[in-house]
This record gives sequence, C-alpha cells and structure tokens, in this order.
Amino acid sequence: MYPFGKFENRAACRDGEKARASLLHRVAGHLDFEGKWSEAEKRYVDAFETRQRVLGKEHPDTLISMANLASTYSNQGRWEVAEELGVQVVETNKRVLGEKHPDTLTSLANLASTYSNQGRWKDAEELEVQLMETHKRVLGEEHPDTLISMANLASTYSSQGGWKEAEELRVRVTETRKRVLGEEHPDTLTSMANLA
Repeated sequence: MYPFGKFENRAACRDGEKARASLLHRVAGHLDFEGKWSEAEKRYVDAFETRQRVLGKEHPDTLISMANLASTYSNQGRWEVAEELGVQVVETNKRVLGEKHPDTLTSLANLASTYSNQGRWKDAEELEVQLMETHKRVLGEEHPDTLISMANLASTYSSQGGWKEAEELRVRVTETRKRVLGEEHPDTLTSMANLA
C-alpha cells in the first residue's frame, strides 16, 4: 500500500484514506436521504471500515459512520443489527465523549427511535426520559433539543396509552414553543397539531 523507501508518503496516504472515507460518508448520506438504503449501506460500511482502520474504533468520525450505518439498517427494518450498532455507539460515546456530549445524546435518541420503530415502548421510554432530563440539565427547559426530546417522550407515552402524561408534556412543549419560537413557527404548529 505504501511506496517502498518513501516513508514520508505514509502521512499523505493516510490523509488520502481519511478524505476518501469522508467522501464515501457524504455520498452515503445523500443516498440515505433519497431512500436508497442498500446503496447507502455499502458506502457507510466502506467509510466505517476505513475510518476504523485509519482513525481508530473510538474516533468521533468513526462513531458517526457507525451511527449512520445503524440508522440505515433501521430504515431497512433490520432492527437487530441496528440495535447492536446503536448500543455500541451509545456506550462508546458515553465512555469517550461523556454522557452530556451532543453526539452521545444524538446516539441515545437514535437508539430510542430504533426501539420505538419496533414497538418496544418501555425501552424507548427509558432512553427518552434520560435524554429529556439530560437536555433540561445541560441546555435548559426552553432549548429546541429539550423540546424535541419532550415531544418524542410524549409520543411514546401516547403509543402506550399514557394519554394524561402525553397531554401534559405536549401542552408544555406547545406553550414553550409559542413563547420562544412564536405561534407561526413550523415546530409550534406541529406541536399544536399533536395536541389537537
């Protein structure tokens, strides 16, 4: 792989590998957005394997590739492998980046979504409560990410028949969004529709 006798080229080769992985990741993201999950999966696998080899298993870029691959598996209904990767990403992010890091919180939300998509409401609820509490503590009650986590938890309560808990959260989210974002903001309108 590296030219013999020209050790100074190794860094250039490594940079080339990183750039290739980054490009693969971007292409995969575009394919994923278009719903071409099988094609996206191939690019994400290649990007993930390259980043793992070049950057290491715990590098943030490697973990992002792994998380996006898990999301692609979830989009394909391949719950077991999506969950397996999702759990690995959450655990590694917690250990490497900390429990309050945005990437850790995103990986928790993605895993909760994987559980919700399977109808595993209690598992989803557990993660969503944890996510909401962390968002409140770190970002504050009125931050958009906190409100999203509250709205997601409300949906999970509703899916389990917890109408009262769901309504309480939805009212809080709607009122806060009206105050912070305004009544015409798309997120506020979505909250109002969910409350109706």
